[in-house]
Amino acid sequence: MGLPIETKASKSSLGLFEKFGIELEYMIVRTATGQVAPVVDQIMIALCGEAAGDAAVGACEVSNELAAHVFELKTPGPTADLGQLELDLVEAIGLTNGILADHGCRLLPGPMHPTMNPALESTTWPHGNREVYELYDTLFNCRGHGWFNLQSCHINLPFRGDAEFARLHSAILLVLPLLPALTAASPFREGEVTGFLDSRIETYRTNQSRCPLITGDIIPEAIFSQQEYHEKILAPMFAQIRPLDPNGILQHEWLNSRGAIARFDRNAIEIRLLDVQECPRADLALSRLIIETIRYLVDHRSSHLRAWAEASSTAARREQLFQVIRDGFDAPLVLPEIRAAFPSTGNCRTVGDFWRQIFALLPLTEFSARDVDTISTILAQGNLATRLLAFTGRRPGDFANVIEQLGDCLAQNRLFTPN
Repeated sequence: MGLPIETKASKSSLGLFEKFGIELEYMIVRTATGQVAPVVDQIMIALCGEAAGDAAVGACEVSNELAAHVFELKTPGPTADLGQLELDLVEAIGLTNGILADHGCRLLPGPMHPTMNPALESTTWPHGNREVYELYDTLFNCRGHGWFNLQSCHINLPFRGDAEFARLHSAILLVLPLLPALTAASPFREGEVTGFLDSRIETYRTNQSRCPLITGDIIPEAIFSQQEYHEKILAPMFAQIRPLDPNGILQHEWLNSRGAIARFDRNAIEIRLLDVQECPRADLALSRLIIETIRYLVDHRSSHLRAWAEASSTAARREQLFQVIRDGFDAPLVLPEIRAAFPSTGNCRTVGDFWRQIFALLPLTEFSARDVDTISTILAQGNLATRLLAFTGRRPGDFANVIEQLGDCLAQNRLFTPN
C-alpha cells in the first residue's frame, strides 16, 4: 500500500455506485537484469518537461510515490465505464513502456518484487516537496519492504452523506477480510517463498508499529458517521503521533493506513487491501466482482448491515484476514455474519467456496463477457500467487523468467498462466 497522499482531489457529490475511482501502482525494472530502476522522474520529464509529481499519460494520470522506482496510474476522475478504463490503462502502460525503453527499462506488475532487497536498493523520490516523505522515513525507517516494495490496487467508492457512508462502510467491513483471497499475488520476498500468499499485507501490517493506531487491526472499526469516525479513528491516531509530529505534517485523513479508509475530504471510501495484478484486465475484472458484491449487500441487505458490521470484533476479522493472506481460497470461512448476509453460502467451508458461490449469485448483466471469462479463470485456476507458485515450485531458483513473464503479461494485458 503506497502512501495515500493526495492534494488535488475535489470533494465528490456522487451517490453510491454511480462512479468509481481506480488506482494501480507499478514498479520499474531494468530490462536486462530485472532489478528495480529509480527512474520515475524520467517518465515525468518525458510527459511534461519536468520532474513533476503528477502528469497526464494518454487518458490517465501518473503520480510519483515514496520510492523512486514506483508510480501510481489512475483515472483523472471517477468513471462508470470500467471497460473503457481498461483500454485507457492499456494505452497508458504502452506509452510509459515506450518512454522507459529509451532508458533500458520496462514496467513490472505485481505487489512485491520477488528478489528486491530494499536495504540495498531503495531510492527515495528526490524532487519537489519532500517533507512528508522525509518525516515518514525519520519516524518509521522506510528502507524496508513495507515502504519500498509494496504495490496495490485501490478502489474508491463515493458516498453522499452519513446515511450512505454507514451502509457502504458496513458492507465493506463484512467482505474486506475475504478480498485478498481473490487478489493475493505476493508469495515471494527476497527470493524466498514466505508461506503467505499475500506477503504484501503480512509485511505491511507491522511497518508502522511505532504508532499502532495508524493501521489498527487493518480491518476498520464498525463506525457509521463522519463524527464517530473522527472521534474513534482519526483523533486518537493524531493524538498518538503528535509528539513525533509537532508541526502536524502527517495529521491528515491519509495518515490512516487501514485496509479501507474513509476520505471525507472527497466523500469516498478507499479500499486499499488489494494486491495489484499482472494486468489491467485482471485488476478491473476483480474490482467489478468486489464492487458488485458490496452493491448486492447495500441493495438487498441494507436493513441488517449495521447489526452484521457490529457482529464480530475487529480482532475476529483480523484473524479471518490472517488466514486468508496465508492460505487464500483454502482459508476456512469462519465469520458467522458472512453466512447470515449471504444465506446461499451456508454450506461453504472455505473462502474459495464463498467466492465461487457469490459469483454464481450475482447477476451476470453487471459483468462484461470479458469479466466473466477472467473471473471464471481465476476462480478455477487460483489467484495470481497460487499460479506463480505452480510456475516456480516451492523452491524457486532463478526469478528472471518470472520477472520477464510478468512484464510481458502487463505489456500484452493478458493473464499469467503457469503452463
